Amino acid sequence: MQLICNNSINLLLLFLPFSAFVQTQAVAQVPDRAKTEVLIGRVLDSTRAAVADAKITVSDSDNTGYISTTTTDQEGIFSLKLTPGRYRIRATKANFLEATTYAETGAAQVDILLQVAPVQTFVMVSEGPAYLATETSSATRTLTPLRDIPQSITVVTKELIRDQMMMSLGDVVRYVPGVTAHQGENNRDQIVIRGNSSSADFFVNGVRDDVQYYRDLYNLEKVEALKGPNAMTFGRGGAGGVINRVTKEAGFMPLREISLQGGSFGNKRFSSDLNQPLNDKLAARLNGIYENSDSFRNYVGLERYGISPTITYLPSMSRRITLGYEHFHDGRIADRGIPSFNGRPVDTIAAFYGNPYDANVRADVNLGSALLEQHFGRFSLQNKTLFGAYDRGYQNYVPGAVNVAKTQVAISGYNNATQRLNMFNQTDLSFSAATGPVRHTVLGGTEIGRQITDNLRNTAFFNNSTASILAPFANPVIDTPVAYRPNATDANNHLNVHVGAVFLQDQFHLTKHLQAIAGLRLDHFDLQYHNNRSNGDLRRIDNLLSPRAGLVYKPIAPVSFYTSYSVSYLPSSGDQFSSLTTITQQVKPEKFTNYEAGIKWDLRAVSLTAAVYRLDRTNTRSTDPNDPARIIQTGSQRSNGVEFGVNGDIRRGWKIAGGYAYQDAFVTSATTAARPGAQVAQVPHHMFSLWNNYQVRPRWGAGLGVLNRSDMFAAIDNTVTLPSYTCLDGALFYQMTERVRLQANVENLTGRQYFVNADGNNNISPGTPRALRVGMIARF
Repeated sequence: MQLICNNSINLLLLFLPFSAFVQTQAVAQVPDRAKTEVLIGRVLDSTRAAVADAKITVSDSDNTGYISTTTTDQEGIFSLKLTPGRYRIRATKANFLEATTYAETGAAQVDILLQVAPVQTFVMVSEGPAYLATETSSATRTLTPLRDIPQSITVVTKELIRDQMMMSLGDVVRYVPGVTAHQGENNRDQIVIRGNSSSADFFVNGVRDDVQYYRDLYNLEKVEALKGPNAMTFGRGGAGGVINRVTKEAGFMPLREISLQGGSFGNKRFSSDLNQPLNDKLAARLNGIYENSDSFRNYVGLERYGISPTITYLPSMSRRITLGYEHFHDGRIADRGIPSFNGRPVDTIAAFYGNPYDANVRADVNLGSALLEQHFGRFSLQNKTLFGAYDRGYQNYVPGAVNVAKTQVAISGYNNATQRLNMFNQTDLSFSAATGPVRHTVLGGTEIGRQITDNLRNTAFFNNSTASILAPFANPVIDTPVAYRPNATDANNHLNVHVGAVFLQDQFHLTKHLQAIAGLRLDHFDLQYHNNRSNGDLRRIDNLLSPRAGLVYKPIAPVSFYTSYSVSYLPSSGDQFSSLTTITQQVKPEKFTNYEAGIKWDLRAVSLTAAVYRLDRTNTRSTDPNDPARIIQTGSQRSNGVEFGVNGDIRRGWKIAGGYAYQDAFVTSATTAARPGAQVAQVPHHMFSLWNNYQVRPRWGAGLGVLNRSDMFAAIDNTVTLPSYTCLDGALFYQMTERVRLQANVENLTGRQYFVNADGNNNISPGTPRALRVGMIARF
């Protein structure tokens, strides 16, 4: 370990990368002396967001002599050329309390934190902020402008979520290029990013939230889709990328908001957002949701509710403590969709297959979180803790093959229950430094975690005798008595996973135009598996070394060209590590290697992005051609793609979001599931989306969205095709008063019949027919 540390330090000094900042130019009356040095700083608010246009006043340390002034740029950065020495720095801006600190010229960048001033008046903004996000801390674990991150990232803001009346992560990814929603057996969130499907690559505030359930959006500030594997930041998994939810936190601006929604197919939804500063150091926030809705699918409906309180405490300007909790319940009818016939989905969208009165999905989630941020000098310390208790289960009927005469359809069933406790703690220490002309933001950290899981599955035996029956195709609802009991391969196990990680990263600023990032993470993954049926124990330990490197060239400040390389691993137990056998115990983790190049251009209030990538998946399982009973790891898969994205304000009153993606994901070497050349399931070659929100009049606005997707295969055997489609979405907005907003959204304006995703050839989900939702948002 000492050798590894020494080598890491040597690599750091030789190569490691550096913090991206853009110097502002200030005209200062510097005394006529031969030698000058640069004083560089950054002004941030209490959430570590950049404060632009803050006034900086610099005087000598006793505040009696030489004075110079400047303002911060859009990234909160300021710089001044001064004679060498120690100076007093004062930062001021409207609606913030004044802050003062001391720094020496030539030293590392100094951070100045501004605290929001107490607010005595209420301001209602009739036109919401743009859809443009400019920075994130999720991709690098440090607050970094998006254009300085060598990775394709799409951020869906709360304003876009509101304008489209999004209610689920499936709604969110509809307008994210390169990401599709997998059916997930209609009992969980599941995504396909760059040809790789996962039900576990979900994070909340950068911490793993990997249990299979449907997440709601009621308490979110934004959703980030980070594309390409990046184990350096997120650890194991993330084969094609991850989805990170950023939650709302208590702040020091009063807010009282309620939202009512109703519409087609019995849609009924209520949410609230209440934020209140209790004094100048303590604030509290409470978000809540209740929904009870039906569906265009026969017998299908859902009920969900959640509550999420948070507290923010600022004991000093340099310390911030945030505590949060969420209790969330989601219950619904388990709906596995429709089967196929002759290589296409059957010509019905509403029929239910099985017994709807014996099919259900339930998830109860309790999440507790704590965040401590401490800033001292050029150092920043952040510690996050997330505790999650998950109890979920589902019992479902599964449509199978339709007979040749199209008169009967096979139906089977099973139930599954999972209980999991997640405990994760992340500690990050970052600091600014300089080696000659090169300036660095160095990050080091650790992550420890434990996951305890119990899995139980039982198969449905109809009339207590057979695991599959035939039902009339014209009326596939059945009421045949069912007994649930374990089949030979059904899971009944207990797993204990220990995770430990250390990582080191450097973001460095080589020249005015050239930046880089490099990092390395070591994960220790220890899975202990107990089979309750056989009373057998298995164990698998993996030490996963994941590098990341990127280079950013900025010919001018708003434009960046980048290239990057990153690696991630998936242990042999899979993304849910739900089983381990004597065969998979010997299997090495799958490896995901991503090569990417792109351009990002912030054109006034619009962000334009483009990326080209190659993602290779190796160490995939394959059958030994000389011994069919033996598994070898010669299988592989490749994804090639191009992505374009656009977000922001075309001009005042016209907001857009969307993009285009071309993807070609295919098997390069035979796997246990497919031949070489097979196209990866649910990865269309072409995806296009564009949402427009236009302010027609001071009180009136309108939205129009276009979605286009080329055809794709339902499963890896490439025998069933989900046809291409184009859909239109529309919306009208009316600002009734400065406190009350009305809106009406229509999904699938033209009533086009289409099929959105699948979980195999005979579990296909139709897209919704024309659906109207009406909502009211009131602030008081």
